Amino acid sequence: IYEERGNVPEEPYLFETDVEICLIDDSCKSPIESFWNGSNTMYVLQKAQHHEESDPVEESNPGDALEASKLVPKEGSGPVALPITRARRLNSLYAMVQNPNMTHLKIRQLVVLPPLWIRCDSSDPQHTYWLGAEPLKAGHKITGINLYTVTCNGPTADKTCFPNLEELKTQHKMRHHSSTVMTKGFARYELFRAPSVEDTIGDSGSCVFVDMTWKTVDKILEMPPLTSAAMLNIMLESGDPGSSVYRVYRELQLLLTLAEGLKTGVTEWPERLESESAVKLVQEFLTDLKRKMFGSCTSGNGNETEEVKSDTTAAESAIKSIFSERGDLDFAEQVWCKMRSVGSYQEVVECLSQIIKSLACGDIQPWIHQGSNSLLSKLVQQSYHGKMETISLSGITPIQMLLEVGLDKMKKDYVSFFTGRDLAALTDMEYFISTSVDLQEQVHRVQKLHHMLEIMVSSTVFLSLKHENLYLLTKICMKYYKENPLNEKHVFQLPIRPALVKNFYQNDHPEIWKVDIISGHGPKEVKTTWRVSTNPPFDHMTSNLVVSF
Repeated sequence: IYEERGNVPEEPYLFETDVEICLIDDSCKSPIESFWNGSNTMYVLQKAQHHEESDPVEESNPGDALEASKLVPKEGSGPVALPITRARRLNSLYAMVQNPNMTHLKIRQLVVLPPLWIRCDSSDPQHTYWLGAEPLKAGHKITGINLYTVTCNGPTADKTCFPNLEELKTQHKMRHHSSTVMTKGFARYELFRAPSVEDTIGDSGSCVFVDMTWKTVDKILEMPPLTSAAMLNIMLESGDPGSSVYRVYRELQLLLTLAEGLKTGVTEWPERLESESAVKLVQEFLTDLKRKMFGSCTSGNGNETEEVKSDTTAAESAIKSIFSERGDLDFAEQVWCKMRSVGSYQEVVECLSQIIKSLACGDIQPWIHQGSNSLLSKLVQQSYHGKMETISLSGITPIQMLLEVGLDKMKKDYVSFFTGRDLAALTDMEYFISTSVDLQEQVHRVQKLHHMLEIMVSSTVFLSLKHENLYLLTKICMKYYKENPLNEKHVFQLPIRPALVKNFYQNDHPEIWKVDIISGHGPKEVKTTWRVSTNPPFDHMTSNLVVSF
């Protein structure tokens, strides 16, 4: 497999009719990530699942060799483990092949293979669920092999069945002939979890948890000391109706709808943001501007801004002050606020027709921000000189006009949030608000800004993180999103002091608690890990209560 497939095989290989060999790399979810953080590339061996029923072969003809399988497991079935005796034999074969002293095998050139992990059926008295082997090397030379045995007991709710720490240390010393050992602790506490807004099955949704590590463990299940190293892990899905920025999320959905319509020619309009029709809101808005322009001699800018601010504040009453509507909305941005309740293509055309007619007749002379690049902003600028180009409101033009206005407005909203709270400088935002890329990419980058906004707002409202933490978290998020596409399943990690989240976990039980007992140094280091978790640590287990191993 290693020689024939430089890349990860799309299908597993079949070995001796009963064993399925999967080559896994970092593009796949590791089945052993709950207890091992070694190489990302590995072989995983498990029981083959065939079209036809066939008995496992204990002693097969070596001439059967390997073949790319056409294994099709039953729908919904998970991985199946191998009998422990079969797993031990396979582990021994792998270790033999990696041993440079096995000259009788006549291997022309010894290649250091990725680590091997074998699913076991736990039928032995120790309840072994995994066997592992990892070659040790110096340069291209194999110097030894690490062997792993992972056992598991449970589920149980009886903590009295847990061994004490001294028993574990004694077992380690006897097994590895060690005189002295050191201990390291790890605990994971779940601070927050919410189901997916899409009601999908699996590990979707939002969750925040903290991982804590410390040296010198005194007893099993002890609470981490405040001197622990703590890492906050945040995975947040946008669109929670209970979020203080849910209305902004709804606004973003309209932007995405317009972008999709521009790309495909088909627009599926989201639920209206306002109860009144966009046509009526735009008509009232234009009438009000016209009245202000011709009904009084005072300058309209200050009062106009004040009026719109009051209007939008009423409309945005569901949003907390943490993300309030800006008070410096120009004409194009106010148009977006009125038109974000559109529900059809015809409504968009009718609203824009009214606006263009009012500009062309000189009924209104609104102000716009300097540097606005939308077509509507250009028409406003042309109206100052009494000469506007003719725009045909047909095809994709109305959709693109509204999309441009919404993009401009939402970009300024996000910039105002991050710079107004000293979480980022304008130069940090340049990538996200750049107009040098096409509209679709601009929309994609605005999606990234919104995801970061949701993370910051949740971290402020729920976790009460201080400015110094939010500032660092913003830097971490921006660095990730300048290099990667939108990914709401990504876990953002923020180092913090345990005292910041102590109130969340001090009266709670950990999701995972483990102790490492270590002796030796460097390549001679050996380790025994004892761990308890509230979820099954392996996907070929079926229980879902407290598990220890």
